[in-house]
Amino acid sequence: MKKLLFVSGAVAMLASGAFAADGAAVYKKCIACHGVKAEKMFNNKVPAINTLSKEDIVAAIKSYKTGANKYNMGAMMKPIATPMSDEDIDAVAEYITTLK
Repeated sequence: MKKLLFVSGAVAMLASGAFAADGAAVYKKCIACHGVKAEKMFNNKVPAINTLSKEDIVAAIKSYKTGANKYNMGAMMKPIATPMSDEDIDAVAEYITTLK
């Protein structure tokens, strides 16, 4: 019976998002280039990412995973974007939109 309660509790936590990606934690590796508040333009090519919509941020990160991006920064960003899960991407994009 205790095992059943433990498993039920674990499933409930997973379903509730208790283990959801932490956008702030994911963003920490971005600070050096994009700034604490995502306010920095990078290399005069990439706009301050806190000016982009969540959808644009998600699309950009996903395109970086393939090595291509409209800002021609795919080679630099691919190693950062590739290990990110869809949940990480969504969480960091949501977090960035709060940094305005």
